[in-house]
Amino acid sequence: MRTVDFLGTETMEKKEEQSAGSGGSGVVIRTASNRDVEEVKRLVFSVMEELGLTPDPGGLDADLDDIERNYLQPGGLFEVVETTDGTIIGTAGLMIRGNGVAELRKMYLRRDYRGKGIGRTLLEHMLAHARKVGINEVELETNSSLQEAIRLYVGYGFQPCPRKPISRRSDQVYHLRLE
Repeated sequence: MRTVDFLGTETMEKKEEQSAGSGGSGVVIRTASNRDVEEVKRLVFSVMEELGLTPDPGGLDADLDDIERNYLQPGGLFEVVETTDGTIIGTAGLMIRGNGVAELRKMYLRRDYRGKGIGRTLLEHMLAHARKVGINEVELETNSSLQEAIRLYVGYGFQPCPRKPISRRSDQVYHLRLE
């Protein structure tokens, strides 16, 4: 297991509390399983609503009903961020689309954990996994109101993509060609 402190620094220790700055406690980033489905959905839908987005459990978000089949078995990745007491406070998924393309999906963090480097660390994990499994391009759909997230993506080299988003919640598509 990887323990990540609030600055995004990784250690290979078990679930033990890490300090960062003025006494912040650590979080653990781990691969999700279907045992996490209900808590993942609670977090993702709660953060969506907070951001003014509408969850669609029977449609756009049905991928969360079976994380293992939709993300892990095709060679993708779905990670959760949890506190030392086991509460899931963040998620990110890499869904394999085929032809060397993967989609970054469901990257959400609870408000009180944003701005601490955790999102950056999740994104780095997703991109490292994409490279490891031979992905040439990572795409993502987002909403223009999510400026913090867009700045993060652009900072990692994502560029606007001309295709239209599939998701009704999204109005922008970005992509990153991996080397």
